[in-house]
Amino acid sequence: MAALSLSPRALYEDVAELLRQRIFSRELAPGSWIDELKIAEAYGISRTPLREALKVLAAEGLVTMKVRRGAYVTEVSERDLADVYHLLGLLEADAAGVVATAATDSQIEELQTLHHELEAAAKPGLESRERFFEINERFHMRLLEIANNRWRDQMVADLRKVMKLNRHNSLLKSGRIEESLHEHRALMAAIARRDAALAMQRMQEHFKNGLEAAI
Repeated sequence: MAALSLSPRALYEDVAELLRQRIFSRELAPGSWIDELKIAEAYGISRTPLREALKVLAAEGLVTMKVRRGAYVTEVSERDLADVYHLLGLLEADAAGVVATAATDSQIEELQTLHHELEAAAKPGLESRERFFEINERFHMRLLEIANNRWRDQMVADLRKVMKLNRHNSLLKSGRIEESLHEHRALMAAIARRDAALAMQRMQEHFKNGLEAAI
C-alpha cells in the first residue's frame, strides 16, 4: 500500500480520523488487534504519531489498550450498549423538546427535508443502507445544532462514536429501517405540533426501540 499524503494539521489527528473511519466501516472489526507496525508502514509514518492517535481513539472508547498486548478495537457489550442508548435517549429527547419549543419554522422545515431524504433512502441494498445511516446521523446532528447546547452536543458526539461500533447490527434486523422511519415520522409530527413533551417521549421511544434491535 502506498503511503498516504496527510494534511499539515497535527499528524496524529489525521491518523486518528483514518483509523476511526476504518473502525466504523468494520475494516478494523471489533475485537481485532491493531498492528501498529503494519499501519505505520502503510501510512508512511513513525509509530509515535500512531500511538498518539490510538490514545485519542482510546479516550473516545473506540480502542482498548491492553497491557503488554497493544491496542484492540473495542468490543461493545450489551451493558455498554444499554448504557449508551440510555444516555443518548435522555440527551436527544431533551434536545427534541427544545426544538419543539424554540425552533423557527424554517428550522423545522430543514428537519422535515432531511426526514424526506431519509424516507427516500429506505430502499433495499447495501448502498442504500449506508446512505440511510448517513442521512439519519445528519438528521440527529442537525436537531442537536438547532437545540444549541454545545456541552450536550459534545456528550452526544462521544456517545454516538461508541454506538457506531454496533450500528450495522441494529438496522440489519428485519424491519428495523421501516420501524425507525415510523418513529421519525411520529417525532416530526410532535415537533411540528410544537408539543415538547410528546417530542421528548417519541425520541426516547426511538432509542429504546433502537436498543432492542441492537442486542
